[in-house]
Parts: sequence; C-alpha cells; structure tokens
Amino acid sequence: MAAVGAAIALAATGCSSGGDDDGDTTASGDKACGLTIAFVGAQTGGEAALGINISNGAQLAVDQYNEKNADCKVTLKKFDSEGKPEKASTVVPEVVQDEKIVGVVGPAFSGETKATGPTFEEAGLPIITASATNPALAENGWKIFHRILGNDAAQGPQAALYIKNDLKASKVYVVDDASEYGKGLSDIVKKDLGSVVVGSDTVQDGQTDFSAVVTKIKSSGATALFYGGYYDEAGLLRKQLTQAGGQAITLIAGDGVKDTKFVDGAGTAAAEGTIVTCPCLPPEKAPGTFFEDYKKAFNAEPSTYSAEAFDAATVFLDGIADGKSTRADMLEFVKAYDKQGITKQVKFDAKGEVADKGVWAYKFEGGKIVALKEIK
Repeated sequence: MAAVGAAIALAATGCSSGGDDDGDTTASGDKACGLTIAFVGAQTGGEAALGINISNGAQLAVDQYNEKNADCKVTLKKFDSEGKPEKASTVVPEVVQDEKIVGVVGPAFSGETKATGPTFEEAGLPIITASATNPALAENGWKIFHRILGNDAAQGPQAALYIKNDLKASKVYVVDDASEYGKGLSDIVKKDLGSVVVGSDTVQDGQTDFSAVVTKIKSSGATALFYGGYYDEAGLLRKQLTQAGGQAITLIAGDGVKDTKFVDGAGTAAAEGTIVTCPCLPPEKAPGTFFEDYKKAFNAEPSTYSAEAFDAATVFLDGIADGKSTRADMLEFVKAYDKQGITKQVKFDAKGEVADKGVWAYKFEGGKIVALKEIK
C-alpha cells in the first residue's frame, strides 16, 4: 500500500498557488481547477446498462458545469468494474492513487462497494453512490461513505407492501441471485411478507438454465414471484417460467431489474406486466430541463439512477466551485451539504444516508418502463 500512501500525501497538499499548462491543480477565483471526479461501476459486461445510466448522469452534470466554467474545467474519469467486486478491487487502487480525484460517484453496486470501501476509507476519498442499496454498507463505520438514495431497508418493506396491498398476492415465491444486493433485498422482503412466502431459492450470476427453480415455483402454487438480483438472469427466468406455463405468475423485482435490457432477455410478451420497485425518482419527473438535456446529450432517455447520479456529481461540483481542492476538505463539504437536488433535498446523516427514501413502483408495458406510483 506504499503507492496508495504516497497518493494520499499528494492529495493532501491541495492546490498550487499558480497555474501552468500541464494540467496541475490551480485556483481560479474561489473555484478549484484541474480536479477530477471518478465514476466506478460497470461500463461493460452483463450489468453495463445500469452502470452507463449512472455514468451518463454524472457526465451530464460535469459537462454542464464545464459549460459555465470554461476557464476552470472538471474531468470525469470512468473506471469500469464490470459490476463485479473482484474487478472493482483491481481498479480502485488506481482511483485512489490519482491525487487529482477528490470525489467518486459510485461504486454502482453493493458487492463492489463492500469490497472497495476499506480502500476508499484509507485514502480519505469521499464516495457518493447513486445506486448501491444494501443497508449494511452504512454500518461499516466508513467516514467516506454516502448514499444519495434510500437503501433496501426502505425498498424491501415497500416492495412487500405493494405485493400485499396492490397485487393482493397470498402465495409468493422468493428467488435471489446470491449477490450482496440480491440476497440482502430478498431477505428483507421475505421477512416482511412472513407467512405469505411459500418457498424460496437461490440462483447464480451468469446462470442460464432455470428449469429446476421454475419447477419449484410452479409446484409451490405461488401467484407472485419476487426476484432479488439483476436484469440478465431475471429476464431469462421470466422467459422460462412463461414457457413452462407460468405466465399467470406475476414477477416483482427490485431496482436491479429496472432496465429495458430485461425485455431483451424475457421477450416483450413475457416481460409484460412485470413490476419493479426502485428508491429512485422517475427521471421524467425531475424538475427543470434534466430529461430533455439528457436525451439531447446521449440520444437516449435517462433511466434508472441517471438523475440520482446527476445529483451525486453535483455535490462534488458544488464543492469544487467552493474551492475544495483536497479530499479532506471535500469530505467535510459533503458531510455538511444541504441543498435541493433534482431528485430530493440532498443532506446526509452521520452514517451517510439521505432522509428522503421514497420508493416507486414501475411496470413493464409494451417493452417500456412506466412509473405507476410512489408506494406509501
């Protein structure tokens, strides 16, 4: 860890008082210049769509900041974790060794956040995840950890509430993908559903044959299936369950399935009617011009966690605009932050959690994701 220690020492030195042309950190008025925000999350691999949603939201915030601060621009540097803890553990040392990086949007997934949190903590590098929802992440005592959305302790009970009150399901089967996120969320849903759960099972990342679990689901007599995991496996499970005659069994899933890539795996017909919950604001409901600006920038509509990532990046950009040029100063700025973002009032408690933990229900209709209601 000697290289990491050296990078931390460099980061602590802050801005130089003058400027030159080699990209050194300088000051322009009260703003800090020559600084970088990192994104850590999937850019390739099976969960890339979710990661790209997030990195695009952060990129939009940085691009808009740079338009207004052409003399003092900020760089967004993306680090591809492929959504896997083991991969993230190999790229995060590179993040903390770059002394110009003063904040991280991410990591994107709970497993990779758990794996890399100690490295960020040692480096004193503040992180704001726009999507990692496992509640235990806030219980590690990391001073650098912040989450700009509600965790699964909020999402799980609301998902269970929707299953009971809106779907009125009396028999529910629960499946998880054994990931830090999927199992954690499913365990919460099972606890809140109680005796309504008639069976449960676990699948694996990358699994393609779900015949055994499909047989168990059908044999249980369940009218609803809750899935904790990501869209790749969920899509294939939905497809195979429908092909086996289980089309009447409603699939409900967490935010890891809230992407149209789910339709690619399930097929439009089988995906129809699937419900997903998410502690995220429908991006079309974000105030101002965010929705239109995102479409113009990326030729696509913003999707899951794009708006939350915009807010996360904005926190760091506001700190840079306020002259925070060291990781230590940025961390204190983030901890004291209290401003209205496009998704919520952004203010973190002592554990790095936000107060606004609203959870929405969405539905797949005609291959698209439609916001239904905020679950209350």
